[in-house]
Amino acid sequence: MRRIALRRMVIAGLHAGYWLMYLSLVLVMMILAARTVHFPRRMVPFMGAVFFLPALSAFYTFYFGLFGSLLQRKRLVLLGIAIILVSLACGVFSLLTMRLFFGPRIQVTWTMDTAGEVLVSAFVAFANGILALVIKGFIIWYGDIRVKEELRRKNTEMELALLRSQLSPHFLFNTLNNIDVLIEKDAARASGYLQQLSGILRFMLYEVRAEKVPLDAELHTIEKYISLQKIRTANPDSIQYTVEGEPGRWMIEPMLFLPFIENAFKHGEKKAENAIRIRFQLDDAAIRFHCENRYVRKPAGSTNPNSGLGDSLIRKRLLLLYPGRHTLEVQAGSETYKTTLTLTGHAN
Repeated sequence: MRRIALRRMVIAGLHAGYWLMYLSLVLVMMILAARTVHFPRRMVPFMGAVFFLPALSAFYTFYFGLFGSLLQRKRLVLLGIAIILVSLACGVFSLLTMRLFFGPRIQVTWTMDTAGEVLVSAFVAFANGILALVIKGFIIWYGDIRVKEELRRKNTEMELALLRSQLSPHFLFNTLNNIDVLIEKDAARASGYLQQLSGILRFMLYEVRAEKVPLDAELHTIEKYISLQKIRTANPDSIQYTVEGEPGRWMIEPMLFLPFIENAFKHGEKKAENAIRIRFQLDDAAIRFHCENRYVRKPAGSTNPNSGLGDSLIRKRLLLLYPGRHTLEVQAGSETYKTTLTLTGHAN
């Protein structure tokens, strides 16, 4: 409702501004005519009516008429004929209307002077009618832009919601699978990990619904996830996680980095030293995320380590959310797979 009211106010402002400028121009012409020695002063009001009445009648006839429809259908010949006929009709209508105000001083019988007055009124009507079509076209064009922008925004929101709905179950499935492995071995540790999982679920259920979350909250969730992933490795040194700098006031899209980390654990060789290395470099101007994992090259035809769910989805999200404000580099070596994601801009 607020947008509709604003749109109406803008349209009313355009009309008011147009007529204010036009009436100012007519007023200046009347003043100049009144100061002319050879111009009869009793004809000054008549001159003002000649320039105002056809302008008013033609403007709103063109504005509310079917001329826009003819133009959209490219009926140019019919449009031209209609414009000429309506302009002449507005000229004659204005002349007859002025007869009521100026009495016998205005001729209604056909003479050369009357024909000249009709042509002048028709030209004034034509000029204002064309300007009415321009204004109407601008309003329609601007309205179409707003509609397209609204549709684009809604499509973006729907696509982002779809991407999030795919990310969350995938993340939850992997985490629950890790805890299930530990329950039979160490119930006490499994209980502690379940509390960490509870924190992750709380983040996914409540924080992920927001458009953006504090970077600090995202980093805490990543720490919990890495802790849960360590359940399945006997070598704690195989996973390196470091954060350089302070999160500050950064606000980011939730679960932006976790898909890359998931793929690293999914495809990485977790027995070797420094098999998975995750590093954040933070400052006020940029976030630099590095995720590198070693992997065992599989035979031809097997799943490629960079074909996971997170990589494809994150690329779509980045294009939607950070156009021109991110760089994503992927390096797939013979034994290592490295992802570098940089987000630029100021912290919110």
